[in-house]
Amino acid sequence: MKPHIPRWLARAGLGLPAGLIVLAAQVAPAMAQEATAKLDTGDTAWMLTSTALVLMMTIPGVAMFYGGMVRKKNVLATAMQSFAVACLMTVLWMIIGYSLAFTDGGAANAFVGGLDKILLRGIGVDTLSGTIPETVFMTFQMTFAIITPALITGALADRMKFSSLLVFLGLWMILVYAPITHWVWGGGFLAEAGVLDFAGGTVVHINSGVAALVGAMVLGRRRGYGTENMAPHNLILSIIGASMLWVGWFGFNAGSAVAANGSAGMAMAVTQIAAAAAAISWMVIEWISRGKPSVLGIVSGAVAGLVAITPASGYVDPSAALIIGLVAGLVCYWGAVLLKPKLGYDDSLDVFAVHGLGGITGAFLTGVFAVEAIGGTPGLLEGNAGQVLIQLEGIAATIIYCATVTFVLLKVIGAVMGLRVDEEEEVTGLDYSLHGETVQ
Repeated sequence: MKPHIPRWLARAGLGLPAGLIVLAAQVAPAMAQEATAKLDTGDTAWMLTSTALVLMMTIPGVAMFYGGMVRKKNVLATAMQSFAVACLMTVLWMIIGYSLAFTDGGAANAFVGGLDKILLRGIGVDTLSGTIPETVFMTFQMTFAIITPALITGALADRMKFSSLLVFLGLWMILVYAPITHWVWGGGFLAEAGVLDFAGGTVVHINSGVAALVGAMVLGRRRGYGTENMAPHNLILSIIGASMLWVGWFGFNAGSAVAANGSAGMAMAVTQIAAAAAAISWMVIEWISRGKPSVLGIVSGAVAGLVAITPASGYVDPSAALIIGLVAGLVCYWGAVLLKPKLGYDDSLDVFAVHGLGGITGAFLTGVFAVEAIGGTPGLLEGNAGQVLIQLEGIAATIIYCATVTFVLLKVIGAVMGLRVDEEEEVTGLDYSLHGETVQ
């Protein structure tokens, strides 16, 4: 096919050999394509910032949020879990997790990545992932691999052996988190099916919420559950931690655009709106049903809204964010206040209610409210009813796989190492029993 030569180029080329004009027309598109593959300093700066924000969500965000909600005798052990998880997942992600999540797995690529980048092999200072250094993309994703297992610890608080917890979460990240990340973001079968998950509704929140529920059921109730006062010992810590989560979530959601662009800006806007709407929703329903709005309620509602908007943040507009937030506050309140007592499981810090149910709500409503002009895919309200079914496929696959592998891991670790501390250690408190320290 003869290349098209613009008139201005033809006129500028009068007196030049025609072959040079043709060559210029052929080379220009290639040069433009090469230019798009070059490092963008604005994108890189934003992703460096986002990475720091997401790490802050775990340490100190989750550590303080969870630490304030347990009894005083377990606050150091609870914060220690978040800090230790951040260290352990960093090492495991570097060794094998990143490769399993984001490389081509060959014949098994629909389900898990390969080992091409084990120990970050082949990643150097000049290696790019889109318009940013691959080192930055890898570290950004590492912070997701850190916070997801850290969230699970809230359901197991006050009673699990520290050694067993680390073994469980390390294996869980490799066998559950990394494969599901590959399914959704690494080119796996859910990505091929068209599941929309901008920043981790399935990968992070449904995943951690389901694992938390299974863990709480396998581990059993805390001693004294239902008869002793297990109220939070320091809600100031929890509100500070929740505030850090809220601020850090801009890196979580807007950072998932992996660029400093309009998509990041919209993700930031809808994140703020949904968090505020869910906080108000939870506060109002609690005010009506219990007579007083609590600090723990409003911060839990804000986190529920942040969870629910996460999968939708790159696909919906502000009005949809408002609805998603309002719905998430109601659903997660129902899960924490009504569903948990009815079913009788002891999810210590309501991880399933907030992250599991919030993630399911957000993933489903993404299929309803997705706007083609924002994320490239229409949802139910724009005539694409099939997207709701695709979202349900992603939700179901995540729940089934996560629940199954989590259950098996806990049973095996329980048989080999034991899962719970003994009664005396639990009554004394994990701070002193496991770490030899106390808060005065």
